[in-house]
Amino acid sequence: MNQGIIQVYTGDGKGKTTAAVGLAVRAWGRGLRVKIFQFFKAPGGSGEHWALPVFSPTIPIYPLGSGEFIINRGPNPEELAQAQRGWTQIEETLHDNAVDLLVIDELSHAINNGLLKLETVLDTLRHRPKGIELVLTGRNMPAPILELADLVTEMKAVKHPYLEGIEAREGIEY
Repeated sequence: MNQGIIQVYTGDGKGKTTAAVGLAVRAWGRGLRVKIFQFFKAPGGSGEHWALPVFSPTIPIYPLGSGEFIINRGPNPEELAQAQRGWTQIEETLHDNAVDLLVIDELSHAINNGLLKLETVLDTLRHRPKGIELVLTGRNMPAPILELADLVTEMKAVKHPYLEGIEAREGIEY
């Protein structure tokens, strides 16, 4: 891990968070220090919030949201403040030498919905310490982040049960 890279999981298909959490578990299993930050997710809202804290040592997971996505509206003041506090935690984590792998889940949503400024995120990514692996997720990842990334995986929706009326299922989709 002399040279950490930036990995991006994006696209309209299912599995971005699942892949990121899976990689975090793999890294943890090999003794790497891991933290996960999730924009928009509320504490206890997804299965990983229940599973990862019981690992020993734990995989810290920080849900930074209310559990509500911002659709057809701008962010409210509390959502903006919550995102800013979260980004400050992320920047501190990058520079405190206590992590080998850092997952930033739903980063594109935070940028595309006005919770974070793209230039602020890019500046942080460009000036991160060497040796930290970053995993960034979310649909419609901004092009400048894709250009900066070392690995980009696009999840493509070919067929999805939601289109057949099957709702999100606890333990599978969240």
